[in-house]
Amino acid sequence: MGKVGTIARRTFLIGSAAVLGGVAFGYYMYKRPAANPLLHGLGEGEAALTPYVLINADGVTLITPRGDKGQGAYHAQAALIAEELDVDLAAINVDPGPPSPAYYNTALSSEAVPFAFYDDGFLAETMRGVMDAPMKFIGMQITGGSTTVPDGWEKLRVAGAVARETLKAAASQLSGINTTAIKTENGRVILPDGQEMTYEELAPVAAGIAPVTKVRLRGPDEWRYIGKPMQRIDIVAKSTGTQEYGIDVDLPGMVHAAVKLNPRQGGDLIAFDAAEALKLRGVSDVLQITGGVAVIADNTWRAFRGAEAVSCDWGPALFPPEQEEHWTALAQAIETGDHDSRQRDDGAAAEAVQGGIEAEYRAPYLAHAPLEPVNATVWVQEGRVDVWTGTQVPRFAQAHVAEICGVDAEDVHVHVLMMGGSFGHRLEDDVVRRAAEVAAQLKGTPVKLTYSREEDMLHDFLRPAALGRMKGAAKAGQVAAMDYHVAAPSIADSQFAERQGLGFPGPDSTIVQGAWDQPYAIPDYRVTGYRAPKLAPVSSWRSVGASVNGFFHEGFLDELIHEAGADPLEERLRLCFHEPTRKVLEAVGEMSDWSGPRPAEGVGRGVAMVASFGVPCAQVVEVRMTGDGLRIDKVWVAADVGRIVDPVNFDGLVKGGVVFGLGHAMLGEITIADGRVEQENYDLFEAMRMDRCPDIFVRGLETGEKIRGIGEPPVPPAAPALANAIFAATGQRLREMPFARFVDFA
Repeated sequence: MGKVGTIARRTFLIGSAAVLGGVAFGYYMYKRPAANPLLHGLGEGEAALTPYVLINADGVTLITPRGDKGQGAYHAQAALIAEELDVDLAAINVDPGPPSPAYYNTALSSEAVPFAFYDDGFLAETMRGVMDAPMKFIGMQITGGSTTVPDGWEKLRVAGAVARETLKAAASQLSGINTTAIKTENGRVILPDGQEMTYEELAPVAAGIAPVTKVRLRGPDEWRYIGKPMQRIDIVAKSTGTQEYGIDVDLPGMVHAAVKLNPRQGGDLIAFDAAEALKLRGVSDVLQITGGVAVIADNTWRAFRGAEAVSCDWGPALFPPEQEEHWTALAQAIETGDHDSRQRDDGAAAEAVQGGIEAEYRAPYLAHAPLEPVNATVWVQEGRVDVWTGTQVPRFAQAHVAEICGVDAEDVHVHVLMMGGSFGHRLEDDVVRRAAEVAAQLKGTPVKLTYSREEDMLHDFLRPAALGRMKGAAKAGQVAAMDYHVAAPSIADSQFAERQGLGFPGPDSTIVQGAWDQPYAIPDYRVTGYRAPKLAPVSSWRSVGASVNGFFHEGFLDELIHEAGADPLEERLRLCFHEPTRKVLEAVGEMSDWSGPRPAEGVGRGVAMVASFGVPCAQVVEVRMTGDGLRIDKVWVAADVGRIVDPVNFDGLVKGGVVFGLGHAMLGEITIADGRVEQENYDLFEAMRMDRCPDIFVRGLETGEKIRGIGEPPVPPAAPALANAIFAATGQRLREMPFARFVDFA
């Protein structure tokens, strides 16, 4: 298909989609570059050559708008820009930049269409392009869905190239030498005679030149950074304790706040008595806020003590008070037959599974439990509000603070800082809104709000609990049919309610994420999702719906393969019709020597493959029976992301995802009693400890045509691979997490 034909179709479709949405945006508006937010308030001698490159006397600053919560997002973004800009990563500054539509996420559209990741047909590709238009018009600046690298792969390199060529044009204007004879290297422009000019010297001239937008991106044989092992740009700061997180903010005259919120989420504060709190040293005030009170003190510890001393009368939770009622609600959602989605319906699954096997799987609520307790600092002044926090949604935070403080959004300045974990909680801005409520009552004084560990755990937006009911059949030694049903509360519903005050209007694809789009050619194959009524507040958690469906789908598939009498890896390979996924399965089989000698007595191996966020990731887990219980000895992992930006960071993200997935599968559980979360701290919500961590072997493949992210895909296969290994070692089939309820771990 020629370029003209492609553009013509997309032009029509984008225009049509915009009109249907109620706004007459045409293709020309979609293609028009967003305004550069860095141009506002530029000082003398400063140049913002693109929204991603700022040059002044202090050096070169690269704008990295995707939030960093430990996954190396700032590093990856900086490396992509630096690759084309010709700067030394060790010599640049990074800044997340201001909230701006210019930083909308171009990769989210892939998850927003009802097409499987392996579908590269005309309609699927066109609709992905169409869905990018509303993302741009809305200015959807968001970090999530493992999209940092896919989002930035082209546009950040283009931004670096545009800045480089504009600097060369500035040098050409000064020297009279044609740009074709000018080179760049390590933050300098080099003329044919060897004369050098730094980017900082050229910035004042470059600022007055129209950006050079016709650029050529360098090929792999020219890359200095991409694909090469690198030291992450935050390693030194994190190793020396100098990395600044939100919790480190310290401003002159700042007061500290802690909250005491209704432990039954969503419930009202009926009355409170602050008399005892106000007697405590350092406590200066107790203010009423949404859902509770905020205690103001001269340091965080005293604010915490003050919050404990406030006596409150609480209203009931807005959801069923006991955990068993939540399981009942999930089961009833399936039993009604009123499904939310059915994106996979091949053959006649309902009939084909008759006389086969069936099972029920369960996954509990899970908390984010970041090491850095959630926090935000807000300073309300006349006509201006400043916010310092770690957030994945800076524009939502900006809008909500503006509403609370009664100012225009452009008068709210959000300073995004590094996050100490969360993997999804910072998609919510509840802590920012609470801090804004407090600061609005203390106008002129900076207020730093920090949640205690208990308040954080009690008021987290959880990974949804889910229930799956499956039936399947095997014939002639092969898997022949699967009828898969899963129910969960809607993440989209919860997030829309938090941000827009509305319910989500369409099917929630996260309910079936990691199930409906698996590249297996099962003849009779149906996947149905059911939206349960609103239960506990929920949100995205690392790998979102795939964290549940990976366990359900790959666990039950393993049951069907066992019923067929087939080899777990060989049958998956036989069923797999997607070549990059086949290569991932073949790689993990080779790494683990799957076809070699069988494990010794008391040793079991399990395999699982889950494709999520467009990334097929396969794992083999090996467990061993000991006198103290099961021990996970080794894990082999293979994944294909199309192109690996930094092999060192890739290896770390994969290993971290495996540990995250295994630890939560073994131990993680949030339960509800009397309308409140029972696990209020780490002693009741354990993670995998170092002495239990297995040896993990990683292989990254680059056969896929599209660029993908790796932050989340290693999580979903970990639980089913472990469960399948336990079955191989013990004969015990686990269908519910956490596994420590049913087996002992050494």
